[in-house]
Amino acid sequence: MKNELKQLLRESSDIVFFGGAGTSTESGIPDFRSDAGLYRISTELLLPPETILSHGFFKRYPEHFYAFYKLQMIHPKAKPGVAHVTLANLELQGKLNGVITQNIDGLHQMAGSQKVLELHGSIHRNYCMKCHAFYPLQAILESNDEVPLCTICGGMIKPDVVLYEENLDTDIIEQSVRAVESAKVLIVGGTSLMVNPAASLINYFQGDKLVLINRTPTPFDRSADLVLRGNIGEILSEAVKD
Repeated sequence: MKNELKQLLRESSDIVFFGGAGTSTESGIPDFRSDAGLYRISTELLLPPETILSHGFFKRYPEHFYAFYKLQMIHPKAKPGVAHVTLANLELQGKLNGVITQNIDGLHQMAGSQKVLELHGSIHRNYCMKCHAFYPLQAILESNDEVPLCTICGGMIKPDVVLYEENLDTDIIEQSVRAVESAKVLIVGGTSLMVNPAASLINYFQGDKLVLINRTPTPFDRSADLVLRGNIGEILSEAVKD
């Protein structure tokens, strides 16, 4: 089956990759639902991470939100893994038309990918909620305040990430739908495909081959032309070897 993926990558040029947290686990960033995932974390507040990472909690208790966010969601020392690098190389070769990611770590861009659609935003973009001034990640990391404040107007800074209770960016969703619709090969990797509306993007695929790469089964396995179990970095890198 891995040889089938190798042949597919060799012969195809209209490929789109749709990935989730599993793409970045080899970079030391935990996923959400595994035994060591974010949802297994016991917080000091005795609240589930889903609550702390919600819009309502951010508005009411921004100091507790940022304490958790800085510790668990920001990984400034993380470097692109094999999967990120392999995908960037496939784009450079003209085979990969784009990456759609549920991750907020920016590792695809760090690896060299140019066409990246970030469904859930990015830790590298932060904005003042009052005057909308932009702040890079470094400003959040270097802030001595419990809640980072705008140096221009004093407003509270919010990461440009989609929190629970917030809607995905409509423009990003529309671009992602168009990318999936136009792909001849859709490779889905490192995601359980349990979270909508992101997971529902697969329903727009009209191409030739749907490939699923994940450690555990997904609800779309029966619809796929090729299902591979294992580490996405290892599987992708092996598939591009001569």
